[in-house]
Amino acid sequence: MTRWILCLGLLLTPAIASADQTKTNFVFLLVDDLGWGDFGSYGAEFYETPNIDNLASQGMQFSNAYAACTVCSPSRAAILTGCYPARTHLTDWIAGHNHPKAKLSVPDWTMKMAHSRVLLPEALHEAGYSTAFFGKWHLMPIGAPDFDEHYPTAHGFDLNVGGREWGQPKGPGKYFSPFGMPNLDDGKPGDFLTDKLTDAAVDFLDNTTRDQPFLLYFSYYTLHGPIMCPPELEAKYTQKAKTFQNSKNEHLNAKRAGMVECLDNSVGRLMQKLNDLGIADNTVIILTGDNGGDYDKSTGGLRDYKGYSHEGAVREPLIVRWPGKTSAGSTCDETVIGTDFYPTMLEMAGLPPRDSEHLDGKSIVPLLTGSSTELDRDTVYWHYPHYHRTKPYGAIREGDWKLIEFFEDGRLELFNLKEDEQEANDLAESNPEKAQRLLKKLQAWRTSVDAQMMTDNPAYDPATADKKKRRPKQKQPAKS
Repeated sequence: MTRWILCLGLLLTPAIASADQTKTNFVFLLVDDLGWGDFGSYGAEFYETPNIDNLASQGMQFSNAYAACTVCSPSRAAILTGCYPARTHLTDWIAGHNHPKAKLSVPDWTMKMAHSRVLLPEALHEAGYSTAFFGKWHLMPIGAPDFDEHYPTAHGFDLNVGGREWGQPKGPGKYFSPFGMPNLDDGKPGDFLTDKLTDAAVDFLDNTTRDQPFLLYFSYYTLHGPIMCPPELEAKYTQKAKTFQNSKNEHLNAKRAGMVECLDNSVGRLMQKLNDLGIADNTVIILTGDNGGDYDKSTGGLRDYKGYSHEGAVREPLIVRWPGKTSAGSTCDETVIGTDFYPTMLEMAGLPPRDSEHLDGKSIVPLLTGSSTELDRDTVYWHYPHYHRTKPYGAIREGDWKLIEFFEDGRLELFNLKEDEQEANDLAESNPEKAQRLLKKLQAWRTSVDAQMMTDNPAYDPATADKKKRRPKQKQPAKS
């Protein structure tokens, strides 16, 4: 018996077991480094995703869904808090890059979520939900005195399987056993991480669904590197690539294709388990990603990829299945963002909003039910006062228009995404009035959320400014 099953026994108390099982259950699936072009339902032809495509055929697929940041930790915190990274000051992946000679100094940003905030799992837990976390967490202040106080179990989850400070698998076998992750059985040699986490999630469903409503939050380590997959899948896609007609300029990486297939198999197993338990009709499934794919050919033709300022870094697949509420095979073009999941799931659960918590989210229930094709919001924002693959920047999307402001020199880029989805035609100089109006709106928003701004770096050295250094690694023991 694995350690996490022992932990599960703590959940099944008589008080909780009496909870109203008519409440909506949730399976939230968050994929790491998920590119716009990784699923068949979004146009992929080399990668094979029959289960995910089936999920899309049963729910609603979004064409303008965004992560709250181009890198992982801020996007993940935005989902749980319902707040923009600029507001929480958690604005980079933990622990970020170090550029001591860059033109601008990075602000003293936050590497944890405040316990004063009521997060999404905490709000659901208060309403009688069993809450379980599986997979990648990466929301802990590495090396800080309060490190141990920021595991998933300290932020509203009853159970944590696999979540720790890691942003990618770093166990002895990486994606293969042994995994070195809390409450996850290492299994046998050759076992693959995605499969083992799915085993644990399926066991959770078997042990909890008859007693109380649940939130199963599955945060996949895949598709983050190191790029690894079972050898039989690597062989399959290596062979497929030999004769594949790559008309869409897809990323023909056999190992990554195998990782996608393992992800798809996981989604299929979870869907089948819900059906077997007779609770599929009372369970919402949400599938999305935390930032763009890590390769420029993984983003379905969108410009750039993870860590950049353009669409390929932040536009994400989003599929929502809500039986009896959302029309099967429907699509939505409205702009939505990661902060929206918190108020949406509360409304789905029949719970009142927490307006003082999810300050930057809008419930997308009207879109899902078809009662409206638009939200009461015309803009979404990004704030990245850090150096990565791109220079520090801020961005705003208003309707079809997107403006990017680069902080080092104030340079602006302006695009009409309806006419130019690939952001190939910069209109900042030809439409200066539009650019300046959006810039003022972006600046006003930053003031309203108390966004941290960069400052001039007295140690600036143009000769070495672009040479990045990562913060020193600090090892921490795995905890539950």
